[in-house]
Amino acid sequence: MAFEPFVLEKVLNAPPARVWRALTDAGQMQKWYFDIPEFKAEPGFEFEFTAGSEDRQYRHLCKVTEAEPNRKLAYSWRYADYEGDSEVSFELIPEGEKTRLRLTHKGLHTFPKDHADFKPESFSAGWNHIIGKSLAEFVESVD
Repeated sequence: MAFEPFVLEKVLNAPPARVWRALTDAGQMQKWYFDIPEFKAEPGFEFEFTAGSEDRQYRHLCKVTEAEPNRKLAYSWRYADYEGDSEVSFELIPEGEKTRLRLTHKGLHTFPKDHADFKPESFSAGWNHIIGKSLAEFVESVD
């Protein structure tokens, strides 16, 4: 059975270099993404953060798998204490002075099926808010 990844595309009114900094600079990430104390866009770099719903917080365990400055960032994404492994990638496609960001989250089917926070619609709502609102507003307001 083939499992389709979650894919979201958003055109951001910011050049790729600005979007890349927002995706890879820990100080900037904390302003729009999650509270990640340290981050390096280097394959093999491991990081973690805690986030979730008002009812439940999850420890996210991640490892950078690919980093091509101003073009692509990818990392593994799993949860402490839960089965499942996934990968998130951010592809930056220049469109003049703007950037088309393509987020792909593969492996969502490996997470527990009986858990509401791990359902595809939960990831869709989360990523649409994170990319479509938080990241967009951040990169379109900073220099």
